[in-house]
Amino acid sequence: MKIKSKIEGSEDWLFIEEIPEMYAPNTPLSEKNINIRMPAVQKLINYQLSAGGLFLVHSTMQFNENVKVLSEVEGETITSQFIFYGANTAGDKAEPKNSRRTGSRHNIRYIPSLKGKYPMMPDIEYKYFLLVLSKSYYFHLIDQHSLLHTGFVKEILKGKYTSFAAKDLSVTSEMRRVINDICECKRSGELKRMHTESKILELLMLQLEQMQSGMEVEKYLIKQDDLKKIEHARELLDGGYRYPPTIIELSKLVSLNEFKLKRGFKEYYGTTIYGYVTRLRMEQARSLILEDKMSIGQVATAVGFNHQSHLTDAFKRYFGILPSEVNLGIDS
Repeated sequence: MKIKSKIEGSEDWLFIEEIPEMYAPNTPLSEKNINIRMPAVQKLINYQLSAGGLFLVHSTMQFNENVKVLSEVEGETITSQFIFYGANTAGDKAEPKNSRRTGSRHNIRYIPSLKGKYPMMPDIEYKYFLLVLSKSYYFHLIDQHSLLHTGFVKEILKGKYTSFAAKDLSVTSEMRRVINDICECKRSGELKRMHTESKILELLMLQLEQMQSGMEVEKYLIKQDDLKKIEHARELLDGGYRYPPTIIELSKLVSLNEFKLKRGFKEYYGTTIYGYVTRLRMEQARSLILEDKMSIGQVATAVGFNHQSHLTDAFKRYFGILPSEVNLGIDS
């Protein structure tokens, strides 16, 4: 299958990529950065990664005038698309607080073949994070017979264009965090492939979780004062995840009742407070093992576990492997 995209009137492609139909785990990972300059373009930075049935694009675009982006898909693909857009209001205090020119959205789609033109407004910064997967790659990540996506799979098997969610949903902060993890990964080679694939699976899981719950997550659903307290709670957890406060303690620290804190945190960040702390500990534990070459006992102490066995159990539940298995394959 082939996917390609360019700005109408430009000779340069944003991307043009042949993607293998079958999941091919041994295909070398390929990366490239593209910068396009033309009169209509204020900013256009395009990072691409491909690997055996996967194509990933992360773009930042901003234009001086109305333009159209031409896109074409030949063959069957499953796409996971995230779009962030916001007015360039630096120094402009007159921009309305609830302007419709800012926002984010995401969805998962099956696209058998498609040609389209997508208008871009001037002076708005668009950020795209697009995953294009072959059917084989998608079903490698999520079993075809999983109850997580039964209706979606039925439409795929019919060969009919379909979106997993009836309407695009707002991007949660947890999804943003995973996207940043993918884009900022400093690893290379097979380690980068493993990291990228694990994060893609995590991102799809967060999307499916939100879509199944039917929960539309928007900042305006939470009162502005409460939102500041919820963000403060997250900051406290970021700095104190080794020995985090209890829900009761955290509630008092941010002056927000427990119910609003728990519900607001889950809606805004897409995870529970306990889940957020667990993620911080596990991600830090893996980093200390991989980057700092610390022993499992040292890591346990560093991330707040009293016993090495407690870390081992938690790590196995979170990543599906033991801490001692993280280093396997590093030298390959």
